[in-house]
Amino acid sequence: MPSAKDAKEYVLNVVKEQKVKFIKLWFTDILGFAKSFAITAEELPDALEGGMGFDGSSIEGYVRIEESDMIAMPDPATFRVLPWRPTEYGVARMFCDVLRPEGQPFEGDPRYVLQRNVKRATDLGFTYYVGPEPEYFYFKNSEGTEFLDRGGYFDMTTLDLAVDLRRQTVLQLEEMGIAVEYSHHEVAFSQHEIDMKYTDALSMADNVMTYKSVVKQVALENGVYATFMPKPVFGMNGSGMHVHQSLFKGKQNAFFDAKDPYHLSTVGRHYIAGLLKHGPEITAVTCQWVNSYKRLVPGYEAPAYLSWGTRNRSALVRVPEYKPGKEQATRAEYRSPDPASNPYLTFSVMLAAGLKGIEEEYELPPPVEVDVFKLSAEKLAERGIATLPGSLGEAIDIMEHSELVRECLGDHTFESFIRNKRAEWDDYRAQVTEYEIERYLPNL
Repeated sequence: MPSAKDAKEYVLNVVKEQKVKFIKLWFTDILGFAKSFAITAEELPDALEGGMGFDGSSIEGYVRIEESDMIAMPDPATFRVLPWRPTEYGVARMFCDVLRPEGQPFEGDPRYVLQRNVKRATDLGFTYYVGPEPEYFYFKNSEGTEFLDRGGYFDMTTLDLAVDLRRQTVLQLEEMGIAVEYSHHEVAFSQHEIDMKYTDALSMADNVMTYKSVVKQVALENGVYATFMPKPVFGMNGSGMHVHQSLFKGKQNAFFDAKDPYHLSTVGRHYIAGLLKHGPEITAVTCQWVNSYKRLVPGYEAPAYLSWGTRNRSALVRVPEYKPGKEQATRAEYRSPDPASNPYLTFSVMLAAGLKGIEEEYELPPPVEVDVFKLSAEKLAERGIATLPGSLGEAIDIMEHSELVRECLGDHTFESFIRNKRAEWDDYRAQVTEYEIERYLPNL
């Protein structure tokens, strides 16, 4: 990694050589919505040295109006020129760390929350790697759910606009330094997926935010709409963001053990046990919207039960089967998160749950290799298989009593998140839906 001074000089040189005029400073609010303001190239040297001030009182989950001054400190390692902007008077972006006026990290900055949790792993000698699989839909516009294609999983819909949209998106992601492994059609009509190559958690959280922007930008340029809404269409699969994760010690995968029947080390077993034990507590973060729980229902490949397996895609945690010579690929795939969650907080709570399992040496239960959705309530009880929360309201109630999540997020972020989600749930409960009108009005 270049020094901070070298990174700043590199940014200034690129801006000069490529005639970049505007630099967008990116960060997120507590819910994961991208926030941005632009500065000119003339202001960039000062911004790199001391950051840029802004009013944080209107940012969700930040500060009160009487303590509104905040500083956006650009991270020069995240500098990228935006490929969809003109080359003349070009535009670039940098992610920012949010600081208080005295220069201390702001505890409500989701990026700082992840940095703090990653440091816990680092202090234990681990590097935390993640590889998410964000799914999304293309629709004709944002006012409805008219499909662009009628394809299914891995279908070769060669004549559809969506194929070209994926191609354009991959090329733009690569231009921004984001490596892509796969792109393909997903199960539902007009549903797609582009998988980024795994990397460290902080870089990947930044990449997920960039990914969302690029997917939406490419769709907009082609006159259509892309959405990461978890369940936009009744009766079809929703969009998930399965997260593959592993811990490394140097170049060695800490999850791998050649002698174990599942090729899982003690560290890997404890980590997965932590995900299972604390899964209900972290679900309000990994599945943070009312709509998220329309996806977490039986029958649509979205996990609702606290189990793990190797081939079982109804399990909450899947351990892909080991292939000789692929020790580095041993990992745990946590399947409940959706792409509308805040990636900084989602990666944080999963890591916290896994590290807790390691520290407390949780015992991993036997794997479940049958379709959990087909098990009766009695069979589930016999196997000791519990469920994830069934609604945002239930998830909030569980999270509110979680010491693990409070410690992971910090008091400020924890309380702001609970307050925001409680308001969303209360607002949703008061709604009268078309379903209720059609079902009850003629009969009651």
